[in-house]
Amino acid sequence: MGYYQRHIFFCLNQRINGEACCADHAAKAGFDHCKARVSAAGMAGKGGVRVNKAGCLDRCAGGPVAVVYPEGTWYTFVDPSDIDEIVDQHLVGGKVVERLVLPDDVGR
Repeated sequence: MGYYQRHIFFCLNQRINGEACCADHAAKAGFDHCKARVSAAGMAGKGGVRVNKAGCLDRCAGGPVAVVYPEGTWYTFVDPSDIDEIVDQHLVGGKVVERLVLPDDVGR
């Protein structure tokens, strides 16, 4: 195992040209909530989970989006309860939250 068990990257990209972007869909609020939940669960730091900000992840049409590694599981989310489910089931429990998985055909 590496330094972290899992990483979750949240796209926080903001576009100024009117194109779809995750920042227009409360991505930062999702990131902040996830970071707080991971910390509260005692999973932050070495051997646990790292919550990261990311620029464009090129899946804009499904935004907001986050991706969990090493599994490479892509998620979309709507509200804090979705983030809670991702934290509890996937980041802590290791089980993919199927209802929030971003379909493979969703791109930019």
